[in-house]
Amino acid sequence: MSTLMIILLYIVPVIMVLIPLYLGERYAKRSIKNAGEVKEGPIGSIVGASFALLAFLLAFTFQIVESRYGARKELVLKESGEIRSAYHLAGLIPDSLKKPARQLLKEYVDIRLTAFNDREKVPFLLTRSSEIIDELWKSAEYLNTIDRSSEAYSLYASSIISVSETFHERKIIALNYKIPTSILVILSIITVFCMLLLGYQIGVSGKINYLLNLILALIFGVVIWMILVLDRPELGIAKINQQPLIDLQQELHSR
Repeated sequence: MSTLMIILLYIVPVIMVLIPLYLGERYAKRSIKNAGEVKEGPIGSIVGASFALLAFLLAFTFQIVESRYGARKELVLKESGEIRSAYHLAGLIPDSLKKPARQLLKEYVDIRLTAFNDREKVPFLLTRSSEIIDELWKSAEYLNTIDRSSEAYSLYASSIISVSETFHERKIIALNYKIPTSILVILSIITVFCMLLLGYQIGVSGKINYLLNLILALIFGVVIWMILVLDRPELGIAKINQQPLIDLQQELHSR
């Protein structure tokens, strides 16, 4: 299913360029046939203004997905540091809770990396991650009932809160934050009209070249495909380097 989606995300933008270009060229030919001659005067200015607007919207859309991509990279580094801190602070709690807590943190890191490598297991692994955080927090609550004045217990509880907050941040940014549908619709409409105008200009000039049309469509398709792929991390194409978590996994399992 994801492979089909990846292909469609490229084919659809290519079609959105080719068909309007062809229709614009056909309409220009028909206009020339009926009127005998069509002046190119204002056409170039209109095409230039339209493509300037399209370029602005593309840059705006790319900025949205790029900022999310950057946030995802920062969260990986942040999460690895918070898990490491929670693991170390678990050494300050009683031995009866220390070993289970550290074992859960090891499993938590393993789950994060498994979810990265196997997208089909993501729903189950997200559920298990929530369960692990709940178990860790229950131990923090229990410690609070034993000694509310303990700074060590307070630090441990704070570290679990940080791990939980980052987990939910990563989940929301990766799975819920997308380019607004309204922006994609507007981008599609402007693209179609820009290509219609360009096709009309090419047709009026009488220098139609279908190979150049195809090259333009393929280039434009790559740009749109890159934006859409960055917007959909669940497809597994625009992956974030997980080296901080990999290093942490090796560190924890070596203890």
